[in-house]
Amino acid sequence: MTHLRATCAAAVAAVALALPLVGSAVESDPLPVPTGTPREQAVETYNDGVRLLLEKRHAEAQARFEAALALDERLAEAHNNLAFSLRMQGLQNAGRALRHYDRALELKPDLAVAYMYRGVLFTQMGDLQRAAADHERLLKLDRNLAAQLGAAIAGRASGDARSGIAAQYE
Repeated sequence: MTHLRATCAAAVAAVALALPLVGSAVESDPLPVPTGTPREQAVETYNDGVRLLLEKRHAEAQARFEAALALDERLAEAHNNLAFSLRMQGLQNAGRALRHYDRALELKPDLAVAYMYRGVLFTQMGDLQRAAADHERLLKLDRNLAAQLGAAIAGRASGDARSGIAAQYE
């Protein structure tokens, strides 16, 4: 935990410029549509959800991700973005969001952004131990996302509940 605090403290200043990315789902680019396959409609529906997510129309995006998953339950990115959409609508959705982050990572264990967002959810829930575990995993997958999550954890641990998390609700 000492290593995590040192890493987080050093990252807070550097991450401040990157925090707007946390709430904008920029890394959730549309997927290439596999034409002529059973997965085609699911990916098109997912891509509609990504567009809505980037427009911060979270409830509408949620509906599109749910529709995509009804067509193809194994679409890890749809689980991740459904969880994000749910979380952006409030912590009353935390349990459901957590189930979708977990499913996304079950399907695609190297989906770094799911660790980042799940770690932020854990931080918002006050579960810094599980947030730190996601941070450790992110250090191996994506150091930039690890720095963002580290800043959120450091802010929560220092009592600044908004640090690194505020962008999640803008």
